[in-house]
Formats: sequence, C-alpha cells, structure tokens
Amino acid sequence: MLQPVVRLVRLNRLPYAELLALQERWLRRLQAELGSEALSAAEAGALLLCEPAGPVYTSGLRGGLTPEETARLRALGAEVRATGRGGLATFHGPGQLLCHSVLDLRRLGLRLRTHVAALESCAVRVCELQGLHGARARPPPYTGVWLGERKVCAIGVRCGRHITSHGLALNCCTDLVWFEHIVPCGLVGTGVTSLSEELQRHVSVDEVIPPFLEAFRETYKCTFISEDRPN
Repeated sequence: MLQPVVRLVRLNRLPYAELLALQERWLRRLQAELGSEALSAAEAGALLLCEPAGPVYTSGLRGGLTPEETARLRALGAEVRATGRGGLATFHGPGQLLCHSVLDLRRLGLRLRTHVAALESCAVRVCELQGLHGARARPPPYTGVWLGERKVCAIGVRCGRHITSHGLALNCCTDLVWFEHIVPCGLVGTGVTSLSEELQRHVSVDEVIPPFLEAFRETYKCTFISEDRPN
C-alpha cells in the first residue's frame, strides 16, 4: 500500500507574517480541492518548516494578551499577532523550529486528537535522539512536550473540514528571556527550556531538522516530496 505524500517546504529564516501567508495559500489549495480530483488521492498536504526571522508573540483562539500587554510587548521590539490556532499566548523567534502542518487528516487516517499526539511524539523523539530521554507529552491544558516542569515544545493547531494548520514550535537555541515577558500558554508556575539549555551546548535549528523529519515520516507513515515554495 502506497504511503500518503506530504509536500516538504523548507523555508529557512522567514518573517512570521510570510509563514502565515504561505500557510494560507496551502489551506486555500487543499480546501479548493476537497471532493475534486485535482489533488492526488495519495497527497495529504504540506509541511512548512522555518526558523522565525524575528521575535513575535502570538495569541490563540482563547486570547491571552490584553491591549496593555500588547503595547508593552511591542515596545520591547517584538511583533504581536493574533492567530487562529488553539491555546493562549506564546513566543516565536530565532533559534526555534516552527513546523506548520497543513494536512488533510482523512488522507492520513487521523483525527484531530491523534494528530496532536503525533506532533507531540515527533518532538519527544527528537529530544530522545538528542539524548534527552526524560521528554514527555502531558494532557491538556499542558499540551506540548516537557522536560521536567519546563516546556521545550509548544503545540497549537487549528482544524476545519478535516484540514489542519499551525503546528509546533520547538525551542532549539531560542533566547528564553523573551518568554519572561508573558505567561506562556497561560500556565502559571511552569517554565520554558530549550535543547541548548538542557544539553549545555549550542543546538541549531539546522541540526534538529533531519531528526525531526525522520520522526515525522515514521510517526505519520508518509513520504516527503520536497519543494521550495507552495504552488
């Protein structure tokens, strides 16, 4: 049986707004092809990978930032954006691997909850491949991947008509000071960490991408086709 095909779009460093625009193009493509023959029955969508080019705070469907907080964060030199993903406020910036998965879950045989669990499994596997065997996923409201009481990977997705968007943010060598200006994901009393912090060496986004792709391919049981930009 042929495995589903996922288009791999590696974008290097990219402004967050451009990532959202590319994600929207893929969403429109998949939505337009629902019920048509334009998309191969084996093709499940796209995986967009990038490292944010600058600091940005995002809020989710549940909010997370007041107008006063938004003004304060912008004064720090960060961009602030409302998004359609689940969850509350978090930070994205250089040193972080952003994975936005625009996928038709039916073509992968998944439901939303199993998709979220699969993303968590990918991040846990990356941690294990880096030698961090204590990584674990936790149930809501602690969705994501944790090392002890510190979150190393945040997950927030959106799903409509079986098509997902957004995904995960894995801290590789992120400047964690940016997280001190918010309550990440609204979870009081918890911390944030990175692969570099835990391993006490520099772990770049480029170093993490190959093991992440290996974990994604194994977890989603898919085949990648690479392209530079969505059509």
